[in-house]
This record gives sequence, structure tokens and C-alpha cells, in this order.
Amino acid sequence: MNTIETLQQKINQAKELDFGTIFSESFELFKKTWIQGLLLHLFSIVIMLPLIIIFYVPFIGMIIAQQESGYNDPDVFNEFFAGMSVIYILVVIAGALTLATVTYALTAAYFRMVKKIDHGEEVKTSEFFYFLKGNHLKKIFIIMFIAILIAIPSALLCYIPLIYVIVPMSFFFIFFAFNPELSVGDIVKGSFSLGNKKWLITFGLLVVMYIIVLVLTMVTCGIGQLFVQSILFHPVYLIYKHVIDFGEKSEIEQIGMGEI
Repeated sequence: MNTIETLQQKINQAKELDFGTIFSESFELFKKTWIQGLLLHLFSIVIMLPLIIIFYVPFIGMIIAQQESGYNDPDVFNEFFAGMSVIYILVVIAGALTLATVTYALTAAYFRMVKKIDHGEEVKTSEFFYFLKGNHLKKIFIIMFIAILIAIPSALLCYIPLIYVIVPMSFFFIFFAFNPELSVGDIVKGSFSLGNKKWLITFGLLVVMYIIVLVLTMVTCGIGQLFVQSILFHPVYLIYKHVIDFGEKSEIEQIGMGEI
């Protein structure tokens, strides 16, 4: 079991990572995990569907009503927002936070599945629901809430701070996935330590991968996003893997310890 002190030591002693190596490894790993990535994306859509319905049904109803009456009132949407009850707004916000928590739980489980596939182990679809337990969901919700508290002020400051903190925050749920026993404070602390240590290579890889996903999405009229969206998680996983190393031993070390 990793402690925050052990993780900090590994981060501080981490060697330089090669951009090209992580980039190529991301695609090689994606070839093995694209099915799980597709399932993650589909699960996320299904989970968020109720919120989308709750939020958009009133708008669709107003549009249909105007078309049937033949009268278009340009102020109808302004009147709708002005008349929205506090309860409705709170329900939408609470629903969004709850469903987002479940989605992040699936994402954390996805990282565990990627590790197993990377190490030649078999995975089952049911493993997506590994973190859908009360104690895990509570911790995931707090981590997500902290991310929101960091992101909103950063965005309000002309987005420049957000560009910086988005790298450490990208490690939040992979730190949780492989160290669920750590406290929320330690997970955030470890994520920022790794994000600060490997900021440039992480940011560069995320930007390049995002551009690739964007281009493939455009040329496939949006369909490609379902299949390639998950590749955005691979650079983060591989950077974490190379720095933290999952406690793996080389064959020479294993021979010396009599393990093989």
C-alpha cells in the first residue's frame, strides 16, 4: 500500500520522460483498450441522459407549443428562466453532481482496467462498477467538488490559471483509482506534485491528443468521438505508470529475490 510519503519520494526522484515514447505508447495501449474506452463513453452518455431529459424537455415543450400555435414569442425563453423555481434549479444541480460522481467512478474503474490490460490480464465489463460503493462515491464526490472549487476561480481569472491547474487536476482520479485508501487531501497533494513535476510533457501530450480526437471527430461527422475519446486518458496513465511504477520489479530484481 502506497503512502503519500512514498508517492512523493517517487515523484521527486522521477526521471525525465520522453514525449515521443509516451505518445507512441499511448497509441499502442489504445489498440488494446479501445473497446473499454467505447463502453466508458457509452455508459457516461446513458448516465447523463436523465439529466439531459430533465433539463431540455421544458424547452422542447415550449418550441412545440409555439409551432402548434403559429406564434413565436422571442421573450418566451427569458420568461421561462425568470420563472424557474429555486427547487427546479437545485434539483438540476444536485442531479448533475450526482450523475457526474457516478461517471467519475466509472472513469476511475477504467484506469484500473487499463492497467490490467497493459499487464496482460483479463478484464470484465462488470469491473466498471468497482467504485460504485458508498465509501468510494463519497470520496469521489469530494474530489470532484474540490476540482470545481479550483476550476471556477481559475477560469474567472482570464483562464490563464486554469490552463495551469488543469494538468494537476487531470491526475485526480488516476491517483484515486490506484490509491483509494489515501485521504482526499493526500490524493490532491499527490496529484499536484506529479502535475507540477511533469507539467510540460503532460500538457503537450493532452493538447496533441485533443487535436487528434477533434480532427477524427470532425472527419467522421462526430461518430469517431465514441471510439477515440478515451485516448485522452492514456498519456495521464502512462506518465503515472512511469513515475509511480506500480511497484513493479524487473526480471533481474525478481531473480535476485528468488521470485523467478
